[in-house]
Amino acid sequence: MTVPAKSRAAMTRAAARTVIIVAAPLVLGGLDAGAQTAPAPPPATAPASAKDAAEQRVRSLQTELHITDAQMPQWSAFAQAMLDNATSTDTLFRQRASTAQSMSALDNMKSYAQVARAYADNTENLSTAFEALYGVLSDQQKQTIDTLFRQQATQSAGTQPFRR
Repeated sequence: MTVPAKSRAAMTRAAARTVIIVAAPLVLGGLDAGAQTAPAPPPATAPASAKDAAEQRVRSLQTELHITDAQMPQWSAFAQAMLDNATSTDTLFRQRASTAQSMSALDNMKSYAQVARAYADNTENLSTAFEALYGVLSDQQKQTIDTLFRQQATQSAGTQPFRR
C-alpha cells in the first residue's frame, strides 16, 4: 500500500510526539485522581511545538512536586534535559519528514538509526539528570513521581501495538 506524502509527513510528526512521550514520561504525563496531588489543569490551547509542550510540563511538574529552593540545581538540570530532548527530537523528526519523499529505503533506514541513537542518548542524559533530582526529593515527592511513572508506563504499554 502506498501512503501519500502528506500522510507520511503527518505520521512522522505523530511518531515524533510518541518518541517524546516515551523518551520522557514526565514531559506530557499527568497524575490521575487517585494520586496524592491534583493533576495540573489542561492547557487552554494546545502547545505549538514539542518544546512548548515540554516547557508546560516542566512548569506543571515543578508545581506538582513542590520543588524547593534547595532542590533547584537538580531540578534545573532535569528540566533542561527535558527541554533539550524535546528540541532535538523534534528537529530530527522535522528533518526526516522534510526529506521522506526523496529518501531511498537505505536513506530511510539510516535516518531511522540516527533518530534511534539520538533517542538513546537523550534518554541516558535524562536518566542521569533524573537520578540526581530523585536523590534530593522528599519521601512525599518520591511517592508522587513514582506514581506518575507507574501510571505513564501502564498507559504507554496499553497503547503500544504488539508486533511479532
